[in-house]
Amino acid sequence: MIDLITIGDSTLDVFLHIHEATLSCQLNKPQCLLCLEYAEKIPVESVIKVPGAGNASNAAVGGSRFGLQTAIVSIVGNDDVGQDIIKSWKKEKISTAYVQVDRKRETNYSTVLNFHGERTILVYHQPRVYRLPALPTTKWFYYTSLGKKHEKMEKQLLMHLKKHSSTKLACNPGTHQLHRGLKSLKPVIGRSDLFILNKEEATRLLEDGERPIPNMLMSFIHMGAKRVAITDGDKGSYATDGHKIWFCPIFPGPVKERTGAGDSFTIGMLYGLFSEQALPMAMRYGTANAWSVVQKIGPQAGLLHAHEIKKVLKKFSKIKPKLL
Repeated sequence: MIDLITIGDSTLDVFLHIHEATLSCQLNKPQCLLCLEYAEKIPVESVIKVPGAGNASNAAVGGSRFGLQTAIVSIVGNDDVGQDIIKSWKKEKISTAYVQVDRKRETNYSTVLNFHGERTILVYHQPRVYRLPALPTTKWFYYTSLGKKHEKMEKQLLMHLKKHSSTKLACNPGTHQLHRGLKSLKPVIGRSDLFILNKEEATRLLEDGERPIPNMLMSFIHMGAKRVAITDGDKGSYATDGHKIWFCPIFPGPVKERTGAGDSFTIGMLYGLFSEQALPMAMRYGTANAWSVVQKIGPQAGLLHAHEIKKVLKKFSKIKPKLL
């Protein structure tokens, strides 16, 4: 039996570290704009390429490093980049048996502008024909970001889960899934054993303005999710099992680049649940993994192995989730 199957798009991420830019922040608003000189050549300090990035791939790499038998359902292009991504998955001991090659289109591509530890991502998703391959029995699915016209695959996944009631589902919706709106996503939310997103995504999805995070958590519980987690950047994370609500601060440390912080938190938390840890301890697993990832460039270089996460948890043993 496979422990974890992740489902989502994969990309080639190219990280550009820049310093000749400015931030323009609106008064009394959290939104900031990254400003570059128009029609100028902007020097880049470094370039790092990460084949096989994207939410599902980041989670698959993280799960495999934790020792989980992991497979990925994704599509790569019919190009050298696609082959490099498959090689990188095999190197990480991820099964590629359910990876499809699009013979007509190239691999997805993202450019990540890294400035003062934060990132702005330019994303291009190739138009794909999504279908769920025949899958083996697994303990957990992790369903995340896909491009347009993915609804058929989502219905196929829900049908598969209906036939395999003991299989658990973790879901972190991507941009195109969020754009479909709350009503369209309710069947997935209602089947989720772990529904996870960040504060901005939760606010956008609930469509009735910003509310206290505990209130948003319970909204998703009322839709049928068994556990819900909402991350709030460097302010920490919140989670509930429908009975109690916890808040966990981040582990303090240097921040080099934040891409993949959410994915690393999610797979860390999922690994905690897989290991039959209580929800507050699973939050600490996620927090430890994210603490490590933001100290490296890219979403995968800092992903921890099982023995490493134990050391981080011990190092920050005094930082524990608080019951709200």
